Amino acid sequence: MDFRIHDRTLHIAPRTRAGLLADLSDRLRTRRGFALATINLDHLVKLPRDREFLDAYARHDFVVADGNPVVWLSRLAGAPVELVTGSDLIEPLARIAAETGTPLALVGSTETALQGAEDSLRARVPGLEIAVRIAPPMGFSPLGDQGADVIKALETSGAGLCLVALGAPKQEIFAARAYAVLPHMGFASIGAGLDFIAGRQRRAPLRLRRIAMEWLWRMLSDPRRLFLRYTRCALILPGLAWRAWRMRT
Repeated sequence: MDFRIHDRTLHIAPRTRAGLLADLSDRLRTRRGFALATINLDHLVKLPRDREFLDAYARHDFVVADGNPVVWLSRLAGAPVELVTGSDLIEPLARIAAETGTPLALVGSTETALQGAEDSLRARVPGLEIAVRIAPPMGFSPLGDQGADVIKALETSGAGLCLVALGAPKQEIFAARAYAVLPHMGFASIGAGLDFIAGRQRRAPLRLRRIAMEWLWRMLSDPRRLFLRYTRCALILPGLAWRAWRMRT
């Protein structure tokens, strides 16, 4: 499925989780980098309003559906894709890194959360090498000198795969910039995923995720911050659904 935004076309591919993991494994085995973004309705609200965000997204090799509404839209368009959330990619990517001998880097969140995420991943994935943890300061600028410093640290660390947990749009903008400088590295933007792995944030129970109600869990856990976000997401759905239906017909 494609999303056409201004003069850019964002293509969701591969269509399946298995196909994605196979492609990422091949990239890491052959020391070819990539940038991976996980698109959701919040991103689709922000992308038309933020040119830097849109340009960064367009430079990603892989865009996957991080939200059931995107999956539903793909079905409506007649080009169904599977749900692949950033949080659910963390452990499979860590396992691929271990299998391919690819050192891992963790970027984002806080040092405490990164330490917790490292401990959790090491316990779950035997043989995983974590080359560096980087928790940028508050106000981190992905396109400024701070972004350049993180890229330099990644380059000297020897990492071949970087999990970026800076939140949108910073993580995608940083990933696109870093990938251009370090084309041998893989960059996957995973939002709050490292906080979930570290136990710093609680993810919705599996039974709610299975019935596509994770968004409600998150909103009720932080209504002051998320109510307006989800309202904006709801407002763009009718227009997206109409465009998806036109793709089908």
